[in-house]
Amino acid sequence: MSQAVHLILQFDGFVFSHLQSVSRMSSSDVLASPSGVDVSSSPKSPLAKTQQPDKDSKPVTKQNPVPASPPLHGLKLAPHRELEQAQQRGRLKCSSCGGSRMFFCYTCCSLVGVSQQEIPSVKLPIKIDIIKHPSEVDGKSTAIHAKILAPDDVTIYTYPCIPDYEDDKVVLVFPGPGSVSVEEMTWRLQNLAVMKSAASPDEEPSPKRPRAEETPGATQQAEGHTSGATHTEERGGEAGIEGQTETTGACPLQRVVFIDSTWNQTTRIITDERLQALLRVELKTRKTCFWRHQKGSPDTYLATIEAVYYFLKDYQELCLRQEYTGQYDNLMYFYCYLHTLINKAKTTAGRR
Repeated sequence: MSQAVHLILQFDGFVFSHLQSVSRMSSSDVLASPSGVDVSSSPKSPLAKTQQPDKDSKPVTKQNPVPASPPLHGLKLAPHRELEQAQQRGRLKCSSCGGSRMFFCYTCCSLVGVSQQEIPSVKLPIKIDIIKHPSEVDGKSTAIHAKILAPDDVTIYTYPCIPDYEDDKVVLVFPGPGSVSVEEMTWRLQNLAVMKSAASPDEEPSPKRPRAEETPGATQQAEGHTSGATHTEERGGEAGIEGQTETTGACPLQRVVFIDSTWNQTTRIITDERLQALLRVELKTRKTCFWRHQKGSPDTYLATIEAVYYFLKDYQELCLRQEYTGQYDNLMYFYCYLHTLINKAKTTAGRR
């Protein structure tokens, strides 16, 4: 078995199920390169042999088809040099749990054999909660990518652990009947907030403050305090009005929930009563590039990290009404590297 194939098979569940046939290849079929796996040669098909044209026939100009843009093309990603070097070194033991890992430990949510300074860190505009099915294999999940690359904004819970959510500030990304688009999500949440505010009882009025002259010896202090308070209240009132004007129509979203499991396992989580009040959002126009896509599922059923990335991109453009300039592209840092590596190996193995 060649070194490149051996390195690919070292990934924890990422490549194993797809590259069993690669082990039967000769070492001349695959060459290791700094960027992973490359095709050095491939057997020629009999149909590909060049035929000698007849003397009377006109020469035919061969036209090469224009290659289609590869999936995930154009993302602004940090360099993959650190991952390439880690791949060449091979698997290492996690300093916390002792497990044999490459790039990161999916059990401890920590990097392994990779420098934190060389890995991108992404700041997200909203918080992300990922609810993982207890039977989901950690080594096959892409949820860990989000946690490592955006540690301050991503939290992973293992079902049945689910936090308490406010239904007018949190949405659940999950396809199906009743799900809305990201663009429709904004006004749905705004309507929920208005209805919730209208249904809540009015706050009790604050008690009257005694007049300054009613407290002997405290006139000067009370007047000074009253003056300061009045000034602050006036400024606060103006700020409040300005704030309301500026945020009119703004999306009240604070947190997004994703489910991390196989599609066959989602029923147990999606039917939990704690999630029933949440507005469901579907990324209807996005298609998966996942190398482990489940047969029989639509190509709009995304891997967890794909769903997180595409939601944030749509949120930036459709809800915040701001130009997207690649702020969250590095969420796909590990995913894109593995996607390229695995598909090259599959191509070399004749799987395409």
